[in-house]
Amino acid sequence: MRKIYLWFALLATVTVANAQLNTVDIKSFEDLKSYFKQDESKQIIISGHRGGMMPGYPENSIEAFEKTLSIIPSFFEIDPQLTKDSVLILMHDDTFNRTTNFQGKVKDYTYAQIKNARLKDREGNLTNFKIPTLKEALDWSQGKTIFQLDNKGVPYATYVKFLKENPYPNVVLGLRKDEEVAYYAKHLDHVLFMKPFHTMNDVKSFEKLNVPFNRMIAWIGGEVKQEQKEMITYLRSKGVMIMIAIAPTTDKLKTDLERARGYIQHLITRPDIIETDYPSQFINR
Repeated sequence: MRKIYLWFALLATVTVANAQLNTVDIKSFEDLKSYFKQDESKQIIISGHRGGMMPGYPENSIEAFEKTLSIIPSFFEIDPQLTKDSVLILMHDDTFNRTTNFQGKVKDYTYAQIKNARLKDREGNLTNFKIPTLKEALDWSQGKTIFQLDNKGVPYATYVKFLKENPYPNVVLGLRKDEEVAYYAKHLDHVLFMKPFHTMNDVKSFEKLNVPFNRMIAWIGGEVKQEQKEMITYLRSKGVMIMIAIAPTTDKLKTDLERARGYIQHLITRPDIIETDYPSQFINR
């Protein structure tokens, strides 16, 4: 039976430079498929939403990824966007206002213009950390972790061109619709896909695409629901992992105690993956 203990501590005392990282070494597409093949004997996998967040460590930054891996093994959901001159950088919002010392829309700046921008942490404190490009982040991630790329309006063809020119073995594309899955499955043969599955109708629709189940991760919402049991059982019979994303819900509870209780309840329902703003709080899960 999986452990469901949670450990909360003063995480800021960990020094990344001297800490051994908890790594996941993905060398090939077969490794990636194996890592995400559903198996009840596996521990619940924790995913860091926007790369995980802690005081002093901004979202979508290499420093936050490394900080999290100094505490717990994790993979990361990140947010690539295009600059005015078509450089893929990591930035969640359409503007720089909330997370940097710059103002304005991402699409209105060239990469050279924002190269020296400084990132803010979750509390709005300015750091010395810079905005990484997607390539810088993926170069850093080799032998360490896996990235799920959310789609912030990057054209399909742009992702295909980038991933063909840079065939990293540790990439999952976060998608919304069957048509996106069909497009990327046709053009890319070395990435996995994550998409929403809420009911058996979604499964039946997906099956019409003739995309192998071993290329899929199923996002089922913010919790495991009783009415989804049939669907979950079916997807798991195909080797598909089930993921819940709690950043908009349980992560937003006001106190540490409320969040801890919520996390425990999620662990008891046993999804295969939990995406959270606070991956470091799931130590010894």
